[in-house]
Amino acid sequence: MSSSVDLEQMAEIELKKDDEEYEEEHSGLAQRPASLPSPSGGGLDSSHPYYDVARHGILKVIGDDNYGRKLIVFSSCCMPPSHQLNHQRLLEYLKYTLDQYVEMDYTVVYFHYGLRSSNKPSIRWLRSAYAEFGRKYKKNLKALYVVHPTNFIRIVWNIFHPFISHKFGRKLTYVNYLAELREHVPYQQLVIPPDVLRHDERLRAAQKSGPAPPVKTPPPRPPLPTQQFGVSLKYIREKNKQALIPLVMTQSISYLKEHGLRTEGLFRRSVRVQIIKDIQKLYNLGKPVSFQQHGDVHVPAVILKTFLRELPEPLLTFAPYQQVLDITGVESSLRVSRCKQIVESLPEHNREVLKYLVTFLHMVSVESIVNKMSPSNLACVLGVNLLWPPKGSVSLSALAPINVFTEILIEHCDAVFREPVVGTATA
Repeated sequence: MSSSVDLEQMAEIELKKDDEEYEEEHSGLAQRPASLPSPSGGGLDSSHPYYDVARHGILKVIGDDNYGRKLIVFSSCCMPPSHQLNHQRLLEYLKYTLDQYVEMDYTVVYFHYGLRSSNKPSIRWLRSAYAEFGRKYKKNLKALYVVHPTNFIRIVWNIFHPFISHKFGRKLTYVNYLAELREHVPYQQLVIPPDVLRHDERLRAAQKSGPAPPVKTPPPRPPLPTQQFGVSLKYIREKNKQALIPLVMTQSISYLKEHGLRTEGLFRRSVRVQIIKDIQKLYNLGKPVSFQQHGDVHVPAVILKTFLRELPEPLLTFAPYQQVLDITGVESSLRVSRCKQIVESLPEHNREVLKYLVTFLHMVSVESIVNKMSPSNLACVLGVNLLWPPKGSVSLSALAPINVFTEILIEHCDAVFREPVVGTATA
């Protein structure tokens, strides 16, 4: 059996091979910085406590995966050379970000391509990082997808194997090609670095000994008349006798009102994906759904989040996206009235559905002493399911204002949705 020292030497040798491959792939490209800020990461406030690390776009939180879990993406190719990045600060930044989500189920996608000798943290640092991430970080991590693994990764895994529990080891999945991610994560929302995309094309070309075929997605099928998921609110209303609130929402919320208001961690837990798929299928076929038979209040909670996440346009629509991002620049005493203005600018149908949802979420928050779901915690879980940009995914810098906006909606829902008194003068 190889000693730890031997394995570390083997890891360094393999990383040198990765360096050579990286240099070969980039030899024909124009010189550019190792990390290019992602467009979705633009607008990062320089007052961010970890701006020096966050500005590189190494870490992104992009909403939920296909199982209703928060999705966190780490891109190695965005890491600058080690002399330009304090790895201790990187570790602190990782913990700072994860601390916002570790109380709920979450998934990590790690893009390995682009890790090189010049930007790699030391094995000692990796050991230190693993020790720093205690049980609270590991318990609710439900899946770790390592994309484009190399022999370096497999050797490092062997180095850490004695310290890694069997249970944690089962959470690891190697993903050789980007196409394999589609069944696990909302692929279209992923902000994949261009270097990773090009590398994936080369891998597929090498596999087939010819030009890489484009990754094809099947043409969309026309929706069924009974369809509930993945279609617009307008479509659902037109096909359901002008019912204002979609059936998925009325049934899931009604069940949660009766059985889930005092459930600790409501909306923070995931559910087996097959259960969610089966329920979605029943709804889309117009067949009856019974949440009672599952005996788990997290099932309707995930169904509700999934419904909101799969709307072609977010419930808040695309129009107020920038206005919401600007909310943190509004004086605290004026934020409620600003939120009210934004809500009143929405189409009437969206506004009424939002009111129905937020009124329920306020009911959940009233029981926060028992369920631990304060307006702030609910906003953290549900904010990105109410609003996202027209292109790409929600950037890390956009999370804070979206969460602030959502928290205000929930905490001050009476004031935000109060109808103006007829005849009252307005400014």
